[in-house]
Formats: sequence, structure tokens, C-alpha cells
Amino acid sequence: MLAVAIKPKSSLTQGSLPNRSKLPSIFKVRDKLKIFPFKKRGIFLAFPSFYQWKKLPKILKKNEKITLLILFFLFLFSGIFLLISFYLENTQPTPKLGGEYIEGVIGQPRFINPIYASTNDTDRDLVELIFSGLMKYNREGQIVPDLAESFEIKDNGKIYEFDLRNDIFWHDGKKFSLDDVIFTIETIQNPDYKSPLRANWLGVTIEKVNLQKISFKLKNPYVGFLESCTVKILPKHIWQEIPPENFPLTIFNLQSIGTGPFKFKNFKQDKSGYIKSFVLAANRRYFGEGPYISEIIFKYFKNEGEVISALKKGEIKGSSFLSAKEASEIKKGFLNKYQLSLPRYFAVFFNPQKAEIFQDKNIRQALNYGTNHKSIIENVLFGYGKIVQSPILPEIFGFASPVTRYEFNLEEAKELLEKAGFYDKDGDGFREKTIKKTVFQFKSDLRLGSRGEEVKELQKCLAQDSQVYPGGKITGYFGQETKEAVIKFQEKYAKEILEPWGFKEGTGIVSRTTRKKLNELCGKAPEEILPLQFSLITIEQPEMVEVANLLKNNWEILGARVEIKFYQRAELEKEIIKPRNYQALLFGQVLGVIPDLFPFWHSTQRKDPGLNLAIYENKKADKLLEEARQTLSEVERKEKYEGFQEILIDDAPVVFLYTPDYLYLVSKEIKGINTKIIVDPSKRFSEIEKWYIETKRVWR
Repeated sequence: MLAVAIKPKSSLTQGSLPNRSKLPSIFKVRDKLKIFPFKKRGIFLAFPSFYQWKKLPKILKKNEKITLLILFFLFLFSGIFLLISFYLENTQPTPKLGGEYIEGVIGQPRFINPIYASTNDTDRDLVELIFSGLMKYNREGQIVPDLAESFEIKDNGKIYEFDLRNDIFWHDGKKFSLDDVIFTIETIQNPDYKSPLRANWLGVTIEKVNLQKISFKLKNPYVGFLESCTVKILPKHIWQEIPPENFPLTIFNLQSIGTGPFKFKNFKQDKSGYIKSFVLAANRRYFGEGPYISEIIFKYFKNEGEVISALKKGEIKGSSFLSAKEASEIKKGFLNKYQLSLPRYFAVFFNPQKAEIFQDKNIRQALNYGTNHKSIIENVLFGYGKIVQSPILPEIFGFASPVTRYEFNLEEAKELLEKAGFYDKDGDGFREKTIKKTVFQFKSDLRLGSRGEEVKELQKCLAQDSQVYPGGKITGYFGQETKEAVIKFQEKYAKEILEPWGFKEGTGIVSRTTRKKLNELCGKAPEEILPLQFSLITIEQPEMVEVANLLKNNWEILGARVEIKFYQRAELEKEIIKPRNYQALLFGQVLGVIPDLFPFWHSTQRKDPGLNLAIYENKKADKLLEEARQTLSEVERKEKYEGFQEILIDDAPVVFLYTPDYLYLVSKEIKGINTKIIVDPSKRFSEIEKWYIETKRVWR
């Protein structure tokens, strides 16, 4: 519709028309097109027909055509924009099925089997996707039901009952049942299968209450048992006929069948048997929500450099096997960089049984004050980590963060070292302490027929003079040969031993004056120099090497001589950690999301397989640890652990260093990743069924 409005001048009479020669060209157009206006309230309105519109370009001037064309496109684009805006405002994007995710991994899968996978990160990743447990971790790190529909804790924490879902099927279509749960736990408990998880299930008895309910009975209350129930379940119908000796050898360790959101599809090997890739397909019969992603492909690499190269080339869409240094150098670009919290920390554990200096609390506290924690976070972790003061991580457990006790303070550290008696006396830059060794003192009368340690020490003293005791036998028995040696000794020092008694010949009896001379000659305490030095052992891994060297520099400024020794992981665990064969150990410890510090700090755990690497012993601390692991009250448990924390920080059996962020680089096309806390690296796939690539819009 063409609408033209002209406001008539006041000089015109109503209903009259002005002189056309003086009117705008639009009126001329009207006349040529024979558009007959009608008048309404002084405004002329005209409605051209389609035929008349066709003739419009012929009668318009060039500039009028351009103006009209511009107005037309503005109208068109405005309409399209309004339609799009309306659509976007009234619809929302939602996930839809489709797409593939390719992740780069360092290593090789070997046992995609829940009872063996705990020792290998690569295996755990696949187990996490293929299998399910009675319980699982959600994106917040909380333990929630999985195969179980609900659970109940009874008898003050001694009985755990689980009600099973009834809509679960194995990947091969078989129905899931409680018999699968019982089979899996009994297999773990059986020593013939050599499962590393066996210690978690010792003393636990299983009862099948009914077809949908199972009960676990513990000997003692244990709040952390729920974490044990996150173990993934094996299909009994697949594994029950396989004998223990063949369990690690069967093809089902690679072509696994589970109940998880993804199922085995295929894997590719090269001629040497090296697995190049492993493909999982979405399990469309999964009992939970999703999954949306159709396929997950793991590509396996031999080192970090190959992974980085594949990321830059776009051959993979994500990886978590990168150090903080490498991750910091990769520009985000098409990647999202997720920083996940993991309940682990790194510390230097002192062993007072192997290094005498660590028996002195002043030395341990001095090394704490002399450690520059911020430098580690900035120069080694590139900001991807946090300083820790104790094993109770506030962001994981929600407990009170301890008041910072050991701020970096060189002067405080030096004062503590001097308080312990260590000075740099020879000016070589390293401290030492002069000590007097405690030596044996003779206190008893000894004669022919006497036995024991004092006789041994007598024989050692006499043997220092070959003229007095030429035989030099150390037997602990005062025989004739020892008596003759005593007589010679007495006569050699007759003026001090015999003359006070009026004797001219030796008696062979060790009494007051003889003991005095023995103590004077053999009981003299020699001075000994105790240097402030120790060895620091850690794993031969780039990040650990950098941290160790930084600590060495920190402590040498204080005057401590530090020797660093590096070991491969297998050798470190077998030759160093298990026998506690170290003076100071730089190492990490991984906790659960339900805090249980008993295995790491109780005095009964000082020897392997315990994890008390600081050989720590404190009766008050022991009592708090025992009570904390048995109470179901979160308030009471929090109180116990915070009390333990104060004792531990004051005793300073370790230098707590940092907790690193777990870095996960993933393509921006992968959406729905909201995980924040993970208990181990494989839990980055927590709620992976909610991840998606493809989207569609639906009306709100």
C-alpha cells in the first residue's frame, strides 16, 4: 500500500485542490498512474494496484529509485531480524544425539576390569565409562546412588543396605542382578585373584536380603565405606567360568561388557601390538540420562610431545595428560581449559629413623619456615595450584582452613636452627652441631663368673691395650683370661687402683678404684660433629625435579646441605617407600572425598602397607583419628579432624607444599562439562552422559 499524506495549507478552502504545477512530483506520479485519492480529515490517501506498482520504476527518477530500493531492503531485513529475534527469544538450545569426542592419552590400556584397573590411569578411564557401581561420584565430588536406587546406614555405621534399580541391562542385553554384585565383591575378597582392592573389603560380609536389596556388614563402623561402594561391578555370566589364573589373560579385559553409558566397539593395533585407538559407542539402553555423544575415541601416544602436536593439528579434541608448564603454553583458542580440584597434596615427609636431625622439632619447623611456597605455585605450577598447610583440604572437605603457621620467614628459620644448636662454625656456608655421644659407664662389681653387657664393655675396654688383653675376646663372660687381663690392668695403673687399698698385686676383681680408671679411659665422651645435611628423594618426573631443586635452593640458604636423588616410580615404591628407606621424601598422597586420615597418620600405619610416610607417632593424634573414622556425625568428625590438624601442624613431621589443579583441555565444541571436584583423574568423566556436541532449538 502506498500512503501519501499532505497537510493542506490554511489558505485553501476545504475540499479544494492546489495548483498541480507547484505540487511535489508524487502528485504527478499519481496523475500518470491514474491514482484517485480520497480525502479523510484533510489527508489524501492513495492505494495503487499491482499493475500500477509495475509501472512505478518507469516514472521514478534515478535518485528516487535508489531511495525506494534502500527502503525496501531495510524493510526486508528488519522483518527478517524481527522474525529471528522472535524465534531466538522464544526457543532455547538443547542437546541432541550425535557427534564424536576424540581424546589423547599417554599409555596403553591393559586391564579394563574394575578389580585390577586401580593401578593404571589409562585403564581407569575406560572402566569409568564402560562400567557402573552401586554408588558413583557426581560433578561436585559427592557420592550418590548409581546402580542402587537408594541406600540406608544402620547399626551406627556397621550395616549398609542398598536397594537396586530394576531397569538395568548389560551391554550384551542380559538383565543385571544382585548376583553380579555379590560375585564382584567375593572375587575382590578372594586372595587368588590378587585384586589391589582387597584391603577395602576385608572383614565385610554380604547378605542378599531379597531380589532387589543387598546388605554389607562391617566389623567396625567406618564412614568411608561408601567410597568402597563406588567400585564398578562385573557381569557374573561373563566371568564366572574363568579361573583366577586366567583372569588377567582373557580377552574380556579389553572387549569389556558393562552397564555404563558407553560400550566397547573396537580397537586398533599396529603390527607390534601397540594399541593405537580404542572406540566406545553410546549405550542407548543405559539406565540413566543420555548419553548424547555417539562415540568416544581414545588415541594413545607415547609421550607428552605427541599429545601436544595432535592437539595443535586438531587430531584430538582434548587431553588431560599435560603438565602445568605445557598447559600454560597452549593458547586457549579452540580449547576450554578446565581446572578441577582433586583431593591430593604434595609434601616432604621426614624420616627421623634415618636422619637424626629430624628428631628435633626445631629443625622440622625451621625447614617449614624456610620453604617458599609461593615460588612453587608461580614457577613450577604456573598458577595452577594452591598452597596447603595440612592434609585437610578446605575446598574438598569443607573444614576450617588452618591459620597459616609457617609463612616464608628466613629469620625465624635461622633462629630455630640456632636454638637447635646448629651454626656455621667453619664458614663454609653449611651448619653443623657439636655433640657429645653418650658412652658406657661401669657401675657394678665384676669378678670371675660374671656375665652380661657390662662384662662385654669391660672386655672391649681391656682389648684397647694389646699388652693387657692380647686375646681381645669379647664374649660377655668373665673367665680366667679376662681375670688375668684385669690383673695386668690393675698392676699397670697400680698407683691409682692398688695403692689406695694397700695392695701390691692385682686382685682380678673390678671394684671401685678399678671402675674409676676404666671409666676415665674408656668412658670419656668424645666430641662429634653432626652436620645439617640430608638426602631428598623423589620421582624422576619433570615437575618433581623442579620442586626438589627449588627446595634444595631454599634450604641451602638456611645452611642445610641437601642431596637430591631421583628414582623411577616402580623402583621408588619398591626399594624406597615400602622399606621406608629415605631421610626425606618428596611425594604426593591422594585422599577420598570422605576424609579418612587414619591410614596416612596413625602410628599403626608407619610400616608398609600403611601410608604413614613421616613415621609419625602421637597418642593424642591417634585417638582423634580413631574416633573420627567411626562417627557418622559430620559435625563431630569435623571437630576431631580440626583438633588433629592443630597437633600435626605444631609437630611439623612434614613440610606441606601444595595441591595442584587437575588440568583438562577440551575442545569448545564439547558442551555440558560442569565437573568441579574429582577423586581421581578418571572421574573427569563424571556425568559424561550429560556432555553433548550437537544441539537443536525447542520452543520454551
